[in-house]
Amino acid sequence: MKRTFALFLLTVTLLATNSCSISLSGSSIGELKTIKVEYFENNSQIVVNYLSQQFTESLKDRIRSTTSLSIIQGEGQARMSGTITGYTIEPISVQATNSNVAPIAGAERLTITVSVVYTNSIDKKNSFTQSFSEHQDFTGDINNQEQKLVTAIIKQLTDDIFNRAFANW
Repeated sequence: MKRTFALFLLTVTLLATNSCSISLSGSSIGELKTIKVEYFENNSQIVVNYLSQQFTESLKDRIRSTTSLSIIQGEGQARMSGTITGYTIEPISVQATNSNVAPIAGAERLTITVSVVYTNSIDKKNSFTQSFSEHQDFTGDINNQEQKLVTAIIKQLTDDIFNRAFANW
């Protein structure tokens, strides 16, 4: 029994002191120390004036708060760039009206799509080019809730992009 406990204690100690690139947040940055996050320009048909800035800053904040990477202006060991390629509002359900009036949307969906290019010069197999798309459903006037919807979608998008780049999901 003492031998089993000693072996268990030794294993736990070795695991705890083993130098590993995985943090408690689940991110794996390997030997990366620096990253350049470029401005994500809004190239969608509907241009929301604050979207590019809010998305880019949210992505930087996600990286800063969850990794030890330094975000730099010059060339980094990794680089994240891309564009906002879609911003759409579409009906997802129809609400009946009287027979003289066309049906109206009962609920709608706001979808944002971002194309991302991630280049990792240390571990090239982790590099990727991929589109990410997230949405939020809503009812009523978009103007009264657009900022809240956009913020929620950006959070989902930055989580997806972060996980793809640093958690290998």
